[in-house]
Amino acid sequence: MTEAPALERFRRLQILDGTALKLIAVVSMVLDHIGDCFFPGATWLRAVGRIAMPVFAFCVSEGFLRTRDRKSYLLRMLLFGLISEVPFDLFASGKLFDLSHQNIMLTFSWALAGLICFERIMTKERSPIRDISAAFVLLGFLAGSLLLRLDYNMTATALIFVFWLLKDKADWVGNTAAAAVHAAFRNRGVNWFGLLGFIPVFMYNGKRGRGLKWFFYVFYPAHMLLLFMIKRYI
Repeated sequence: MTEAPALERFRRLQILDGTALKLIAVVSMVLDHIGDCFFPGATWLRAVGRIAMPVFAFCVSEGFLRTRDRKSYLLRMLLFGLISEVPFDLFASGKLFDLSHQNIMLTFSWALAGLICFERIMTKERSPIRDISAAFVLLGFLAGSLLLRLDYNMTATALIFVFWLLKDKADWVGNTAAAAVHAAFRNRGVNWFGLLGFIPVFMYNGKRGRGLKWFFYVFYPAHMLLLFMIKRYI
């Protein structure tokens, strides 16, 4: 009896659709990159920037759940991840090509590939072999994110898996579990501010919004290239 009013109040707070979440993440990301590029001493910009990744990770998991064609979703993310690598390297290191650190879209592509593999295994009849294989896929993709030196590596990959694995649970269950994973993996300095990213995630109303799909794909490499050019030539 006492849960209904509390649940009602919680539902009233869920006012953000998918487009709003992505715009919040984009603003956070841009402020972070502006701080990194021009104001390295402005800790508050880097702190605000920690919000972006958890929100984007949730959106990727939600996109995987809702898309009609998961292979196309993966290939689209991978294509823009490859396109983004040169702008990312220029922005991050000033080099045209640098394998020491890969951009976040490649991280998301890696996590999506892991979800596809994991899902295929889990559709088979339950058995110890199936469960062990699924565990190896999960651990393999987490370890692979480190070996490939992907941006946010294990944290981003784990968050996407957690959001997806708990998709059938109440909203607060998956979000709380993902926040706990984030706290376990990124618990130093400004990284704690990443937990603020779960506030807009908790406010998600389950609606797609206006979409703007291609804007978000194109904006990521475009804004890094622009910031690099401003810093380098102006």
